[in-house]
Amino acid sequence: MNSDSSPAGYRAGTIAVIGRPNVGKSTLVNALVGAKISIVSPKAQTTRHRLLGIATYPDGQLMLVDTPGIHGRQTRAMNRYMNRAARGAVSDVDAAVLVIEAGRWTEDDSLAMSALKESKVPCVLVVNKVDKVADKNSLLPFIAKITAEFEFSSVHPLSALKNKGTEALVKTLISLMPESEAHYGEDEITDKSERFLAGELVREQLMTRLGEELPYSTTVEIEKFEEDGQMLRISAVVWVERESQKPIVIGNGGERMKAISTAARVGMEKLFGRKVFLETWCRVREGWSDDEAALRRFGYLD
Repeated sequence: MNSDSSPAGYRAGTIAVIGRPNVGKSTLVNALVGAKISIVSPKAQTTRHRLLGIATYPDGQLMLVDTPGIHGRQTRAMNRYMNRAARGAVSDVDAAVLVIEAGRWTEDDSLAMSALKESKVPCVLVVNKVDKVADKNSLLPFIAKITAEFEFSSVHPLSALKNKGTEALVKTLISLMPESEAHYGEDEITDKSERFLAGELVREQLMTRLGEELPYSTTVEIEKFEEDGQMLRISAVVWVERESQKPIVIGNGGERMKAISTAARVGMEKLFGRKVFLETWCRVREGWSDDEAALRRFGYLD
């Protein structure tokens, strides 16, 4: 859809999707967009960047800003950057979505809600992962307690992973948007480049396949992204913070790095719709996650 061909009464606007780490914000954005543009893993703080997901429907276009999880622990420059990115996302938007986990409320949820109170934009409450709650009757008092603290435009219990309950959410969000022509073509799904998305797909595998702490000491830099006919040739560097971390990432005989690369390549081919030749290396940059200059080099910019 071109911006000049939107029907009468069409609505379009920007929505900040915020919440504490690991509540399913990225899964929700992917479900609404209909494509995997935000990486996901079982580990908290997988999302590090603000990322725009574009969801286009017959009667409206939603520009969804996926954000890092708001969290109280700010031990490193990386943590402080992620909180700034998340809090900054609620400025200059038409509405916000607070995503919480069904049956669970933490101090980090309270931090996310406080950011919304400061923003003064209409806010929708999404109670995610309802499919994991055995006693559905327990949801009503849980929701009542939260909505007593803040006036939400509406409340939507749903399962983002199973894409159940999202249709009603879409209708609500479109109704909150101003009348406007579409800002993007209907085939556009994000404002991020393929180069950026390639790095994120490698990092997703690091988050998934490494132990509890090590993924937070890694980042990915795409050194080469070239078209070779119908093929993409991509070179990626996995950066770690200490020499002792390299053999863990690489694995015995390079097996872990090979598995990471293979899974990332498959994800790239699915997303980009073409063959990918991917090379990966592992290098050391001492203490990069607490180094503001290193963060800027690796693309962590406010």
